[in-house]
Amino acid sequence: MEPRISIITIAVDDLDRMAAFYQAMGLKRHRIDEGVAFFQMGGAILALFPRKSAEPDAGIEFGKGVSRVYLAYNTRSDAEVDQVLTEVELAGGRIVKPAGRAFWGGWYGYFADPEGNLWEVAHNPQFPIDEMGNIKLRT
Repeated sequence: MEPRISIITIAVDDLDRMAAFYQAMGLKRHRIDEGVAFFQMGGAILALFPRKSAEPDAGIEFGKGVSRVYLAYNTRSDAEVDQVLTEVELAGGRIVKPAGRAFWGGWYGYFADPEGNLWEVAHNPQFPIDEMGNIKLRT
């Protein structure tokens, strides 16, 4: 696993309200999927994902003691998703959701670190990663 965070995702109750807030703060929304708001944040992406969609997507309920903020590590291939999830288990992490095909067409899974912090590992061809490990929204 290369040292990077690709996407910081916040599970929100009101996507339109939250997207409007970040747009009012001067961020540009990239419309890739109507069910998610993406904002380029330097070499990373901020994603707003409706909680009602994020919970079944991650396979957990965001309740007491479970943060609505989770980190995403994007890979360059489907096989790399599987490789990272294998490394997670060997390092003492817990697979929350095994890798599988995403509704948006990519390949992804979720894991929790030893203290329960949630990570998504995904390959999304719409989010290319350069040789330096930086992710970019296509404009």
